[in-house]
Amino acid sequence: MNPEPESAPSREPAPSKEAADPQFRAPRDWREAVTTLISTRAALIQWESREALSHVARKGIFLGAVAACAFFAWALILAGSIAWISSAVGVAWPAFALLAGFLHVLAAVILLGKARKPSPPAFTVTRAEFQKDREWIENFQKTPKS
Repeated sequence: MNPEPESAPSREPAPSKEAADPQFRAPRDWREAVTTLISTRAALIQWESREALSHVARKGIFLGAVAACAFFAWALILAGSIAWISSAVGVAWPAFALLAGFLHVLAAVILLGKARKPSPPAFTVTRAEFQKDREWIENFQKTPKS
């Protein structure tokens, strides 16, 4: 009984980086590779769709705020104008109502300016991955087969 020392080197080759990564597994055949490619692209599109949706929702919120400000500005300017006409009776609130109306107009203009800013381009990562796929297919078709 002659046990090997514990520090004896292993005769197996060192694992590659891919083998060290527990999530990496080389596809068994081309069908599995295509299925994996399609599923990863679909997940990427889903992720970027959620991101684009958040940008659209943000613009929608700004446009809703613009509509609310415009409505209140119109209502306050109208109320102020009517009250101004009735100022002969001695009511002093029309100046304040008009001021509030113009402040709402100013807020609407500011929010409209924010909503009009261009959004970042959508699906940048997906487009880059599709471009890499196209290049890979072109290079794959150009390489001679043995």
